[in-house]
Amino acid sequence: MTLISPVPTAAVKSLPSAEQVVQRLRLVSGLILFAYVVTHFCNHIAGLSSLQAMNEARDIFQAIWWWPPMNVALTVSIAVHLGLALWSIYRRRTLRLRRWELAQLLLGLFIPFQLIEHVVGTRIAMSIYDINVNYDYVLLSLFADPVRPWLHTAMLSAAWLHGCIGIHYWLRIRPWYGKLFPVLQAAALIMPILVTIAFFQNGREVKVMLEHDAAWRQATFAAMRLPSDAQAAVRNLESIRDNLRMGLAGVLALTLLARQARVGLARRRSLIRIRYPGNLVVPAAKGANLLEVSRSANIPHAAVCGGRGRCSTCRVRIGKGVESLSPAQADELKVLARISAPPNVRLACQTIPSGDVEVSPVLPANVMPTATHSMASSGAGREIEIGVLFADLRGFTTMSEQRLPYDVVFILNRYFNEMGSAIEQAGGHVLQFTGDGIMALFGVDLDDPQETAIRSLNAARAMLERLKVLNADLAHDLPSPLRMGIGIHQGLCIVGDMGYGTAYGLSAVGDTVNTASRLEGLTKDYSACLVFSQAVAARSGVDTSGLRHDAITPRGRKTELGIHIVDTIEKLPATGR
Repeated sequence: MTLISPVPTAAVKSLPSAEQVVQRLRLVSGLILFAYVVTHFCNHIAGLSSLQAMNEARDIFQAIWWWPPMNVALTVSIAVHLGLALWSIYRRRTLRLRRWELAQLLLGLFIPFQLIEHVVGTRIAMSIYDINVNYDYVLLSLFADPVRPWLHTAMLSAAWLHGCIGIHYWLRIRPWYGKLFPVLQAAALIMPILVTIAFFQNGREVKVMLEHDAAWRQATFAAMRLPSDAQAAVRNLESIRDNLRMGLAGVLALTLLARQARVGLARRRSLIRIRYPGNLVVPAAKGANLLEVSRSANIPHAAVCGGRGRCSTCRVRIGKGVESLSPAQADELKVLARISAPPNVRLACQTIPSGDVEVSPVLPANVMPTATHSMASSGAGREIEIGVLFADLRGFTTMSEQRLPYDVVFILNRYFNEMGSAIEQAGGHVLQFTGDGIMALFGVDLDDPQETAIRSLNAARAMLERLKVLNADLAHDLPSPLRMGIGIHQGLCIVGDMGYGTAYGLSAVGDTVNTASRLEGLTKDYSACLVFSQAVAARSGVDTSGLRHDAITPRGRKTELGIHIVDTIEKLPATGR
C-alpha cells in the first residue's frame, strides 16, 4: 500500500487547509505588529538626541501608522494575533510546551494586559478628552509613579522579545539564516538597550523641567489640552483600564475552561493506541496529531519549527495502521518531496490517526536546526555510488607530544583549513575531522561516476599541493615537514543523515568506506602519498602506466582489488580537468 503518491500540479495549487490559513494569518499579523514595534523603537531611540527629536520623530511615526490603511491593518493584526493566540490555547491537547514556546506564550499574554494601560492613557484619552498626546504627556504620565516606568519597559522588552522569538523560529531553518544570525542577534540585543536608555533619559529630563522650569511647565500643560477636571478624567480612564483587563482575563479564563472541557470530552470518547519503539503504547483521543500525542505523553520528539510543518524534523516512519492516517495535504507533500521521503514516512505534526498505529521517530529529539539544511535527497537515506577519500598526517602524534597545546591546535587548524578548502573546491564534501584525519565524500549529488572519480583525484592533487605551501609557511615552526597519506576508493554506499544531536549530519556506511580507509593505511606500508583503487582509475580514465601497481584482498571480501600507488605528487597522473 502506498501512503504518498505523486500529486498533480492542480492539487498542489488547491485551496489551503484551515490550519495553513491560521498559520499564514499568524505570520502576517505577527510581522505587521513587529514592524510597528520596530518603528516605535526607532522613534524612542531618536530621544537619545533630545526630547524635541523624539517628538519630531513621532510625527513621522504617526504619519505612517495613523494613515487609514495602515491603521486598519494594525488594528486587525492586533485582533487577529490575540484571537489566534487564544485559539491556539483552546486547540492544544497538552500544555506541555518547549521552553521557547512557553516563553513566547507567556510574553504574548503579558503584553496585552500591560498594553491596555498604555492604550487607555493615550488613544482612548485622546478620543474622549481631546488630549494632545505627545511624548511630554506620555513621559510625565509614566514617571509620575516610580513603578510604571519599569512596567512600561517590561512591556516594550516583552513585545520585542516575543517578536524576536517568533522571527527566529520562523527563519532558523533557512540555510542563509545562520550567516545573518550574529548580525541579527546583535541588533536584537542593542535595540531594547538603546530604547531603555532613551526612555529613562528623557523621563528624568521632563521630571527635572517639571520641578524647576515654570515657563516650560506652563507651556507644556497648555499644549496638552488637559480636561478641566483632571482627577475625574483619571478615575474614568482607570475604570476603563480595569474593565478591559478584567474582560481580557475573563476571555482567557473561558478559553482555558473551554479547552479543559474539550479535552475531557475527547478523553471520554473512544481512544486509539499509538505504539512507539520499545513497545511503548500511548492511549490518545481521536483528533490529536502524532506530535501532540508524543508531547502529551512526555515522549521526546524533534520539531525544530514548533510543529508547523516546515522543517521535516518531526517525521516518523509508519508501521502498522497506515490506513488510519489522515491523507497528506499539499504543504506536507511538498516537504516530504523535498527530502525524498519514502512512502511510509509522514510529518508527525500534520498526521492525525483515527485508529491504532505504529510510529518510529526518524530523527533524534535534540536534532539541531542546521540538520534541516541537509535534508535534501542526499540526506534521506539511499544507496548510491560515491567516491570516498581518507587522509591522515604521518607522525603528527609524536610531533605534537613535543609541542605546546596552543601550537598543536594552531598547526591543525591551518592544516584543516587548507585541506577542507582543497576538497570543497574540487567538488567534495568534508564529512569529518578526526584527530589529524579527514574523511570526504565525492559524487553525493552527482549521477556521473566518471566526474566523481575525477573530482576525488583532483582533490588529492590539490591537497598535496597545499601541503607543500603549508610546509613552506610553517618551516620555522616545524622540526620536519608535514607528510600526508591519502586513500581513495569508489563504489556503492548507503548515504544519509545520521548521528545524534550536534553530531547529526550527512554520513556514509558500507564496504566502500572501509576499503578507502584501508587504502589510506596502506600508504604507510608503501611509503606513498596516495593509494587509489582500480575502480577510481577505471572511472576517471587516467593513465596509470607510470605508477606502481598491486592487488589486495580487503577484509570480508574474497576477490582481489587492484590498487595504484603514487609515490610523489609529481607522479600523480593528470585527469585532464
